[in-house]
Amino acid sequence: MTSKNFRLDDFVAGWIGGASSVVVGHPLDTVKTRLQAGSGNQNTLHCILSIYRKETVMGFFKGMSFPLASITVYNSVVFGFFSNTQRLISKYRYGDGRHPCGMLDLTVASMLTGLISVGLGAPVDLVKIRLQMQTQMVLAENLQLAGNVANGTNIPLRSVDIPNQRLYRGPIHCISNILQTQGILGLYRGAGAMILRDVPGYALYFIPYAIFCDLLTPSSSSSPHPCSIWLAGGLAGSISWVTATPADVVKSRMQADAQLQKKYKGVLHCIVQSYRAEGAEVFFRGASVNAIRGFPMSSTMFLMYELSLQFFRSH
Repeated sequence: MTSKNFRLDDFVAGWIGGASSVVVGHPLDTVKTRLQAGSGNQNTLHCILSIYRKETVMGFFKGMSFPLASITVYNSVVFGFFSNTQRLISKYRYGDGRHPCGMLDLTVASMLTGLISVGLGAPVDLVKIRLQMQTQMVLAENLQLAGNVANGTNIPLRSVDIPNQRLYRGPIHCISNILQTQGILGLYRGAGAMILRDVPGYALYFIPYAIFCDLLTPSSSSSPHPCSIWLAGGLAGSISWVTATPADVVKSRMQADAQLQKKYKGVLHCIVQSYRAEGAEVFFRGASVNAIRGFPMSSTMFLMYELSLQFFRSH
């Protein structure tokens, strides 16, 4: 599973960590998406109660099958690419792929990882959000169509039918629907906002993790304790997600925008329209959920990644 500078075990460990983090974080991810997309929820608690009352506990896990299958691959690529890029940088800068990376090296490796991740992550996020938001989207489209009916015509909301706008039956149906109606570019709606989120976001993910691991690891120890990995990973995740919230709001709004007549023409238009309608505070909607959700997801991700690597490299 290894060569001198390229290691496959980083990809496998990233896959294991990704699967663990999805199960831990998906319920709060559903809450975050609905808060950011503007589906009438007043705050985090109101959103949680609303989902539970209308959809029971299963509502929090809506759309999880696709992330479980795809985000595991996504995290495999992210962690595998980041670790191998670090070794490549060290090889060319210091002549040894095992040489510890400096802060500049970490920054370059993490920002490149953020850029590469969008190619795979944008379609994954879009399908996940469409599945999480599909009840709200269909209701909005019904209301929009009903509002266009001539005054005085009394048509019950349930009888307003929208051709080819049924709820998605699942991730494959969702992908197929988007490809048929919008083409391959439809799967990359919101990718610009995702670049704005992930390029600096991954720098603020991997760098704090490395710093906290160093701070929490005694100088006499060659590797960090699992508790140190868990805490460093959780803190790094919270920092990264909170700082990425404004771009994440824009991305979520663009990707959830699946109405017959799209609200947003692009990233800048989405920013301006959101600001005019709801003020600057809209860009920090879901920040508390991101901070809370970011900790267990990232702590689980890094812990399982590092423990998997230790297992692979000791056998």
